[in-house]
Amino acid sequence: MTGGRGVGLTSLSSHPDPSRAWLEVTASREPGTAEARQEMLDLLIERPDALDRTCRPGHFTGSALVMHPDGERIVLLFHTKLQRWLQPGGHADGDANLARVALREAVEETGMAGLRVLRPAIDLDVHQVSHGGDTHLHFDVRYLVLAPVGAEIVGNHESEDIRWVAPDDLDDFGLDHGTHRMIAAGWRRLADG
Repeated sequence: MTGGRGVGLTSLSSHPDPSRAWLEVTASREPGTAEARQEMLDLLIERPDALDRTCRPGHFTGSALVMHPDGERIVLLFHTKLQRWLQPGGHADGDANLARVALREAVEETGMAGLRVLRPAIDLDVHQVSHGGDTHLHFDVRYLVLAPVGAEIVGNHESEDIRWVAPDDLDDFGLDHGTHRMIAAGWRRLADG
């Protein structure tokens, strides 16, 4: 089916030691992510609180590129606070198992059960976010997450809209370069099966 090792939410174990995040970051070798990888490793060395949302200049997050079972659509949501179309994701909040963070956020934000996360990460991205007068960096480790057959999107309060999006429609959502790179990496991973 796919080239990565799929795991369910209950099979991921917690590793509060930041070395787990180090392993998650270094395992990803996607093209175009070397600079982000180095920035993430530097943050882990310099800041023992890099996994906490209060860390500045920024902190770790985990994101999920949720792929439809047909392999031809992904989930995008219109984020309530950031007022942008994004993939599901959120703060590590102390959890160094960033694959689990991505999966947790995907389940919470889509309302879908039975999602599977694939390792290693498909993309690494460092980007600025700003809301409520607080501007900081998200050191985002991104995973491909597969939805089960028959999955329906429910969504939650964190988004104003959520939907399945086909590749031909991506230009309608104002996505940044890093999001396009992540999506392309996800489709490559799926095709490499």
